[in-house]
Amino acid sequence: MIKRNEEMRTEIRNKMRGGDGDVTILHMLEKEDMMGKARFAARMTLPPGASIGEHPHGPDAEIYIIVSGTAQIDDNGTVHTLGAGDAVFTGGGESHSVVNAGDEPMEIIAVIIE
Repeated sequence: MIKRNEEMRTEIRNKMRGGDGDVTILHMLEKEDMMGKARFAARMTLPPGASIGEHPHGPDAEIYIIVSGTAQIDDNGTVHTLGAGDAVFTGGGESHSVVNAGDEPMEIIAVIIE
């Protein structure tokens, strides 16, 4: 299956999971596109200062891949600063949050697997 950018759904969420600001979500693949293996695959753009609030994953898991910008990730209580090419896996009941800690928009790819 091929899905072109113009076929993808865009959504804007304010205060996503209790975070700050607006997050623009480009739903790259929908749950029905992924044969039940994942429920979310998206490119998310956070302007400077925007965040996705802390939330747990279990029994599902989430992968973040930083595409551009500076991400401040709270990985189950430990804060890390990450940049382009870095990745995070959160599952097994652990929690995470992300803040755009830079001066430019930050883009991440997020995939929630079940």
